[in-house]
Amino acid sequence: MKKKFITAAVVAVVILLLALPKVNWFKGNDEAVAPGQPQGGGRGGKLSVDAMIIKSAPLDNKLNVTGSVLPNESLELKSEVSGKITAIHFNEGKRVDKGQLLIETNDDEIEAQLEKQKYNRKLNEDNEFRQRKLLEKDAISQEEYDNALNRLNTTVADIRLLETQLAKTKIMAPFAGVIGLRFVSEGAYISPSTPIATLYNISPAKIEFAIPGRYSTQVAPGKRIRFAIESDLKVYEGQVYAIEPRIDPATRTLKIRAMAENRGGSLLPGQFVKVELILESMANAILVPTEAVIPEQAGKKVFVLENGKAKEVFIETGIRTANSLEVLTGLKANDTLLTTGILQLRQGMNVQISRID
Repeated sequence: MKKKFITAAVVAVVILLLALPKVNWFKGNDEAVAPGQPQGGGRGGKLSVDAMIIKSAPLDNKLNVTGSVLPNESLELKSEVSGKITAIHFNEGKRVDKGQLLIETNDDEIEAQLEKQKYNRKLNEDNEFRQRKLLEKDAISQEEYDNALNRLNTTVADIRLLETQLAKTKIMAPFAGVIGLRFVSEGAYISPSTPIATLYNISPAKIEFAIPGRYSTQVAPGKRIRFAIESDLKVYEGQVYAIEPRIDPATRTLKIRAMAENRGGSLLPGQFVKVELILESMANAILVPTEAVIPEQAGKKVFVLENGKAKEVFIETGIRTANSLEVLTGLKANDTLLTTGILQLRQGMNVQISRID
């Protein structure tokens, strides 16, 4: 009895499986797509895509490199003569004016010699005056007068020499700026090789950087730069003022310097900067999104909308930005560029615009 029941159940299952295709239990609510019918969910078999109206826009051809901040002027203060420091007239880290007295060294000996020669000059001036009067009366020879005049001229020259030596005992600021940390104290004996402090003029500041040599024909004095320092979101601006007249044979780079305002003193010598050099500015460039461009072996192409259909257009591109490509030929302002469904588009395919920018 049990065996007959199992046999009947198996026969019933086989009959059910044979009947399923006819009853269509597994057929979905949607009809299958006929062969060759366009896909994409558009109305009437059209592919639904996004598009944008091409507009011309300003574009800067930029080169991004790294550089560093340099002072406008800087020098290490040293004495021209040896001697003991008798006075220091500056404070570390403070601003000084051009011509301000910074350091004095012992000048007592020179002062004494100078005073002596001034007395000699007075004596020799009087002697030269008397000898000249006597020469006018033919009371002395020309040689005697020449000797008196020579003594006077020699004394005047000695005074000028001593005055020059006296000036060297005082160190003056050659330009206005900020003086750094000093390395000597009052009473110290210094020589011409002894570093005293460093003087900086940091307003304006110089920005030094290097670019690949292949761009040498695209840069000239007057070009604008934008740059930022580490840990600072502020963007500074500057202008190229000098270019090294040779390309470094080791690195194949061209060294450039730009000038930037630094009234607040936020730019310090030695700082690392990220520089954006503007090689060329274009007022009416045609830019398209990079995702809308299809690279091919023969070049690059895009699809535009023409009479409700996709049209294939080959283009030449120029500058690449973070999200866009400059189009040199193939497109013009007011063309409608298709920006989505790029891999499904074909020449002459009907399209439905779902969104336009």
